[in-house]
Amino acid sequence: MPDCSTQEFLSIVVPTLNEAENVEPLVRQIFASAPDCGEIVFVDDRSVDGTPDRVRELAGEFPVRVVERENPTLGLSGAVIAGAREARGDLLLVMDADLSHPPEEIANLVRPLIEDRADIVIGSRYINGGSTPGWPVYRKAMSRVAAGFAYPLTGVHDSMCGFFALRRAVLLELAPEATGFKIAFEAIVRGRGRLRVLEVPILFRDRQRGSSKMSLRVAILFGFRWLAVAGRIVFGRR
Repeated sequence: MPDCSTQEFLSIVVPTLNEAENVEPLVRQIFASAPDCGEIVFVDDRSVDGTPDRVRELAGEFPVRVVERENPTLGLSGAVIAGAREARGDLLLVMDADLSHPPEEIANLVRPLIEDRADIVIGSRYINGGSTPGWPVYRKAMSRVAAGFAYPLTGVHDSMCGFFALRRAVLLELAPEATGFKIAFEAIVRGRGRLRVLEVPILFRDRQRGSSKMSLRVAILFGFRWLAVAGRIVFGRR
């Protein structure tokens, strides 16, 4: 495993909830695409399908480990923060466990950080070259609407994708108590005016196994979060 003290040590944080059947193919795809990755930190929110055990089985072959949250708080964002706090690397990449985010794009997200061309790099479905193949119409519509609402607050076409890279210290500074599903959105808003944000086009595929965690409830919670963030901006509070 690479020396954790180097600036190039990369920790990948993957939140999980009942993703046992996706863990092994994800790990193998990540290390095939990014063999220099330092570690993968899975953060599990009380899965009942044996996800943590599957990660531990793979730990004999790959630098992977699992953090189990017995009392999950703050939703997916809380899982990401828990993983960031446990991560050994200075560089952090966050991605989903369901194989929707393309591991072959990991290098393209991390390289601008190493070259000091960006402070956060977002995998984007909605810039030239990005797409969502296989998505049903209703999901495309919901995603586009959410991204459209987020744009005036972030200046980013797709702050909602969930596939992003940044320095660990930046995330812990800007979004230590973010809630819900959209931690990159929160970090970008809090860093407005001082964060260099770069978008990289990706193909975001629909999951092939397991069930999606997206729901109407999640969309409503984001709506409330959007109102809170907009209020902070209007009234000059962070």
